[in-house]
Amino acid sequence: MRFRTAVLADVEALARLINSAFRVEQPFIEGDRINPDGVHAYLGKGKFLLAEDAAGLTGCVYVELRGDRGYLGLLGVDPQRQRSGLGRKLMDAAEKFFREAGCVVVDLRVVSARTPLPSFYRHLGYLETGTAPFSPDVPAKVPCHYILMSKILA
Repeated sequence: MRFRTAVLADVEALARLINSAFRVEQPFIEGDRINPDGVHAYLGKGKFLLAEDAAGLTGCVYVELRGDRGYLGLLGVDPQRQRSGLGRKLMDAAEKFFREAGCVVVDLRVVSARTPLPSFYRHLGYLETGTAPFSPDVPAKVPCHYILMSKILA
């Protein structure tokens, strides 16, 4: 397994990976999670850390610096590699990125309908800090909101 930062040539593959990893959201969110233009927009504000093996792209996480805080999102792992520990390795890589950039806190948000996610992040040391309204531009099939979580970096 190799980790690297995404480049523009990764946009299409990254959109495919994220949509594949986020298929679990189909019962409550209409359509794909992201398109290549959306990946491009994220790359204008932050970076994607990628995991790949000989077969290609296997996982990603988005990281963005916001002063002394880091924001991470779009943690995605190829469905065939889920439950292999790769998500945790990507989280470790993201936290290392933030520490090296001088961040003291990492923030993230999860969709409330993804009920297993808060416990996954709590297990990694993240605490719930509040809620926020769901993005109005995302076509939700059921009422959703964001659960905000943060972790103080040691």
